[in-house]
Amino acid sequence: MAMPHSAEPRPRLLRLAHGVLRRAADALLPPACFACQAPVETQGLLCAACFPRFRFIGAPHCHCCGLPFANAAAVGEGGLCEACLDAPPAFDRARAAWLYDEASKPVLLAFKYGDRTDLAPALARAMATAGAGLLVEADVIVPVPLAHARLVSRRYNQAGLLAAGLGRIADRPVAQTLLRRTRNTAPLAELSARRRAAVLAGAFAVTPRLVPRIAGRRVLLVDDVLTSGATANACASALLAAGAGGVDVLAAARTPPRADEDAPLDGTGAPRDLLAHG
Repeated sequence: MAMPHSAEPRPRLLRLAHGVLRRAADALLPPACFACQAPVETQGLLCAACFPRFRFIGAPHCHCCGLPFANAAAVGEGGLCEACLDAPPAFDRARAAWLYDEASKPVLLAFKYGDRTDLAPALARAMATAGAGLLVEADVIVPVPLAHARLVSRRYNQAGLLAAGLGRIADRPVAQTLLRRTRNTAPLAELSARRRAAVLAGAFAVTPRLVPRIAGRRVLLVDDVLTSGATANACASALLAAGAGGVDVLAAARTPPRADEDAPLDGTGAPRDLLAHG
């Protein structure tokens, strides 16, 4: 009697092949710190000098947007920050591995603009640790889409690479083209959080033929940097409107919001070089 077909061996074979390739790469190119290129034991790790410079986001933080609190006394009602209490976002939870600062910024800019696609596995592993709870509950992983012109000039979507890495780590399906941009939007770098939200409202939609993939399911939205949350909120609104059961957000890094929502995010909040971040 023929055994019933099962897709289970495929992930195992892929993981085995990935392990063989990783060991071969390590033999040819000695493992190096992904921030400074100093020797490390395993590829994709930070060296002893860089590790303490990267500020990992841990408790206490806002239960919703993941904003780190200075101390436990700063935690608001229900474990939420003031911004989430005043205007709850469309997504349920957002988490990030690091604060976007002088340590993480060069790595993320090199990944996004400098063709350092080799950084994707290391970034995805850090994100998987920070968002372990989100990955366990995710039914499908969806990257924030790039505008077509940016995708053509850059040749890759950094969020898509991170989503693919997270899918391999957590053994979850990834829908790379599920979200699309409905229009081009102005650069966000010098806009305030309030203006970003206005510019991005309605700028995303779910590809019609892929709507059944998210019907009633929990979606994990992936981006490289979470700044004001406007992009994540606009994407989450589109996913929920198309029938998603819930949306969580996972990023490699996040910038704390400025106290003044009408002030431009241009240096102390989110640097001017984050042209596509929201």
